Amino acid sequence: MAVSDNRPYYLNLVKIHLPVTGFVSIFQRISGLLLFFSIPFSVYLLDLSLQNSTGFQQAQSILQTPFVQLVSLILLWSIVHHLVAGIRFLLIDFDIGLEKKPANLFAWLVFLIEAILFVLLCVGIYL
Repeated sequence: MAVSDNRPYYLNLVKIHLPVTGFVSIFQRISGLLLFFSIPFSVYLLDLSLQNSTGFQQAQSILQTPFVQLVSLILLWSIVHHLVAGIRFLLIDFDIGLEKKPANLFAWLVFLIEAILFVLLCVGIYL
């Protein structure tokens, strides 16, 4: 005789309310994927820029297009978030910030430090 199953058939991601620590973890994984998938393009630009002076100028012109600058901003966010959240996860590995209150505080600090570093780097690079 079959037992009735009351579990939902799908996860409705709109109805799930993650804590801030969950968002830090998900964004950590997303930023890691973005950084991983940017490696071939970065290697291509490096190879192009190291060929000769015309290759360097071509790489500069590629980097000055609006779309590539937008992608560069996203990758800059990825680097900053991955670094700051990675430090948080290293602290968790040392059993620092495991309880609910410190974990939430550290997660909010990740977003705060990440925002400050991102703005400072954007100002330093683009101005």
